[in-house]
Amino acid sequence: MKARLPQEYQARGASNMNQMIQKAQKMQDDIEKVQKRLDETDFTVAAGGGMIELTMTGGRKLKTVKLNPDCIDKDSPEDLEDIIVAGVNAMLEKVEEETTKEMEKATGGLSMPGLF
Repeated sequence: MKARLPQEYQARGASNMNQMIQKAQKMQDDIEKVQKRLDETDFTVAAGGGMIELTMTGGRKLKTVKLNPDCIDKDSPEDLEDIIVAGVNAMLEKVEEETTKEMEKATGGLSMPGLF
């Protein structure tokens, strides 16, 4: 013999499930809106004491690299290479922090590692 919930509990359970599904759909819509907004947002950082300036979208696409001509030394290209690497890493960190902050707002603080 199977145990069954009274009708009033079954109806309430379905209603709660529908509410949960609606909340999940709203959260998904909010996440998509945030991601679209971030993809359209440009982030800029300077590195090497202003020797280079990098611009990247929130979608992690590098748009521009501006070099101060004074930082170009034919005898020491490693210095410029190091500045570029440091700048790209700083840019990625900045975009990641902003993405995490915006996604936490959209999800109500719900942590979803690896999702965004």
